[in-house]
Amino acid sequence: MTFPDSFTTARLRAERLTADHLGEVHRMHRDPAVMMHLGGVRDDDQTAAYLARNLAHWATYGFGLWILREVDGGDPIGRAVLRHLLIDGSDEVEVGYGFYPSHWGRGLATEVTVALLALGRRHLHLTSIVAVTSPANRASQHVLRKAGLVYERDFVHDGLPSSLFRTRDSDQERG
Repeated sequence: MTFPDSFTTARLRAERLTADHLGEVHRMHRDPAVMMHLGGVRDDDQTAAYLARNLAHWATYGFGLWILREVDGGDPIGRAVLRHLLIDGSDEVEVGYGFYPSHWGRGLATEVTVALLALGRRHLHLTSIVAVTSPANRASQHVLRKAGLVYERDFVHDGLPSSLFRTRDSDQERG
């Protein structure tokens, strides 16, 4: 079963990342609020490398990063991801998201996280999905808990203090 290039939720439309999204990824990476808990603002070279890595992930695995818009269209409002991630040498699949501040506090992060968890289970037959967030990002931790992930431990990821969340065994039947 192939993974969908796009999907919708009640309020969001997700489209597969393409090279045409470079301008949008630049816009996100230059926004200090969007990038506050995502490693900080990135320059043009870092953004180009990020895009290349995520396009290669799609080419290799058939899933990855999506650009998010409201379901009725308009400019992008964020991004979401389901991708392979090495954590302490172990290959995991990570769920993640990032939105522009104008869309915070509306439940959109929870909505897209729940959708991606269901897609990961249905299409990839995953029994475990992780999320990584900053220990200081209480809002993201709240989203992850609402979506059914549980805190596992703190660790250092890419040189930064991080918190690891994981789906619970009982959640594997959802979706």
